[in-house]
Amino acid sequence: MPGTKAHAAYKAELISERHRHRFEVNNEYRDRLTDAGLVVSGTTPDGSLVEVIELADHPWFVAVQCHPEFKSKPTSPHPLFRDFIGAALQLRKSRVGEMLHARNGVVVA
Repeated sequence: MPGTKAHAAYKAELISERHRHRFEVNNEYRDRLTDAGLVVSGTTPDGSLVEVIELADHPWFVAVQCHPEFKSKPTSPHPLFRDFIGAALQLRKSRVGEMLHARNGVVVA
């Protein structure tokens, strides 16, 4: 779904991943979950199963029903792993910046 972290990572609207069948989102609660802030950012092609979820107000909360580790290599990380590490580094950088401002007597709101 455009505008989501998953779409930004994959840079595509249609992807192919190995699905795992452990847990599923109960579609009876899907509207209630999305109304409460859960972002359904990926589904099966027919839309019947939720494959990717996110929390919009979190630096990086992306959960998938696939095995990204099967498509990841040390020199070519899976897009979700790459962007997760990128988000962690960005968060660390912003927190270090906040600490430096606080040490120098600058209040950051």
